[in-house]
Amino acid sequence: MVSTYPEAQVPEKLFDDPEREARWRARFSAPRVSLPDWARDAPQRSLYVSNASGTWEIYAWDRDTGARRQVTDRPQGTFHGTVSADGERIWWFNDTDGDEFGSWVAQPFAEGGTAEDAVPGTHPGYPAGLELGSSVVALGMSTDDGVTVWVRDGGSPRVVYQHEQDGGLSAMSWDESLLAISHSEHGDSRHPALRVLRLDGSPVAEKWDGPGKGLDALEFAPVTGDPRLLVLHERRGREELLIWDVLADTESEIDLDLPGELSADWYPDGRALLVAHTHHARTELFRYDLTTGELAPLPTPPGTVVGASVRPDRAVEYAWSSAATPSLVRTLPESGEDAVLLTPPGDRAPGSSPVTDAFVEIPHGPNDTVHALIARPEGAGEGPLPTVFNLHGGPHAADEDRFSSYRAAWLDAGFAVVEVNYRGSTGYGSAWRDAIEGRPGLTELEDVALVHDWAIREGLTTPELSVVAGASWGGYLTLLALGTQPQRWAGGVAGVPVADYVSAYADEMEPLRAYDRALFGGAPDDVPDVYRSSSPITYVDEVRAPVLVLAGDNDPRCPIQQVLNYLDRLEQRRIPFEFYRYDAGHGSLVISETLRQVAAEIHFARRAVGLLD
Repeated sequence: MVSTYPEAQVPEKLFDDPEREARWRARFSAPRVSLPDWARDAPQRSLYVSNASGTWEIYAWDRDTGARRQVTDRPQGTFHGTVSADGERIWWFNDTDGDEFGSWVAQPFAEGGTAEDAVPGTHPGYPAGLELGSSVVALGMSTDDGVTVWVRDGGSPRVVYQHEQDGGLSAMSWDESLLAISHSEHGDSRHPALRVLRLDGSPVAEKWDGPGKGLDALEFAPVTGDPRLLVLHERRGREELLIWDVLADTESEIDLDLPGELSADWYPDGRALLVAHTHHARTELFRYDLTTGELAPLPTPPGTVVGASVRPDRAVEYAWSSAATPSLVRTLPESGEDAVLLTPPGDRAPGSSPVTDAFVEIPHGPNDTVHALIARPEGAGEGPLPTVFNLHGGPHAADEDRFSSYRAAWLDAGFAVVEVNYRGSTGYGSAWRDAIEGRPGLTELEDVALVHDWAIREGLTTPELSVVAGASWGGYLTLLALGTQPQRWAGGVAGVPVADYVSAYADEMEPLRAYDRALFGGAPDDVPDVYRSSSPITYVDEVRAPVLVLAGDNDPRCPIQQVLNYLDRLEQRRIPFEFYRYDAGHGSLVISETLRQVAAEIHFARRAVGLLD
């Protein structure tokens, strides 16, 4: 017997007010652009991603002529692409209906060419790194059998690295003689080690900081013959920088007097770094001189930088937004004023409301407080207000002071929005990020409960007005919250969630199985009690609030069958739920589909808190 689940209600419009209806839709559909990439040896040829066609696709940009054109046009969109070192060919990843499994294809940068298999002789998989040089191509692919890295330097591709444990290609030296590989041969993909290889696969150097301390290779110095590799380490409990001379096997830690976590990119002469500093959900940029040790701030607006790089002329290009201001791609010349670099056609997205910070005391550490971002609807009174606790995915990610069309839509609908950077989030130190190991899900929800209690004490909301929502890991936490904290929530909205963890483990992509083994302490057969206690389906009988679940048929991260297992249990228990099923993967790149899903979510939540009949 095939069960027919109750379908989600998708209203034709969310608001009777035409101005409000047009505004929330415009935030999603207004054309946007990503930070452009460019060809190493032909920097006038660039590539970026845009939704200008109504679907996120790859665009080519010739900076000399100003010409821009759409390169890809696929029903489910295209998001991953780059340009060859000489600027002659565009590479993009060709998966099937958003399932993330496929191959790299390449086509001419100039208009008129067709896409062909970029590296014949390799097998399809999930992308695990790509480096394009003038004469060398290196790429990694992950499958259920593990990770493989190939090199092609004139002939057929040859395997230079292969292992059953998760890993991938991280960087290639400027002279194309060295490769940096990230690997987890020690069994912990969440804290990888690094290995540097020659093009024949022979080892040059190895670096591992031991259990619980990961290393991340960023880039080799952009100078021919320079063996220095820029690396992130966490030896002092947060992400910091070091430079590793891989031929001499010597290193220099960069000790900066900044409280948050760091990332960086090279300046083109290899004598300075562009440093991104993340602290309390905001980003600052600095130029760090490697010779003098001078750390000079760059004049960027308050908010969040989601990507930054240095051009050959030393101009810094970066993508920036704040909660109130939609994203912009900006350029900061070495001498001159900051300006907008790249403007898509059409009207700019309407702005939204700012966020404020809440630091709620936490009794169980490792930090003293859990940080949350709070946004209130414009013109709202003191409360209590309908409130959505929107839980981010990852879990190793964070909510930040950046623009979100999704947050703004909830605000337009009269909901306050609370975003919690629970234990497991990045940006608050290694111990905070790793505190969920061995007890995922339940640990994060303790922090969500603390912030929920704070919001009730402050008069912001009540349990009867509180909705828990999220996608991916946030969707998983939503279902787990509904079963373990049923007294707190009037409803739940779970997008592409893990719902039945044992079933999800069996069907998900291998890189995520490796991640889960590191997070849980083993596979389901090794630690069955941990998987059982952290799985939403274990608590399905305790769910009381109505549930909306959204899931994609081709999702390799949160596969569809384990979602159906959970819905069957809800149906058996006669717990009210609705289901939105769509033909894509772990989310959609099609704007019209995104609008339908958001409309369904907010319409469901308004009914759950009594704003609609």
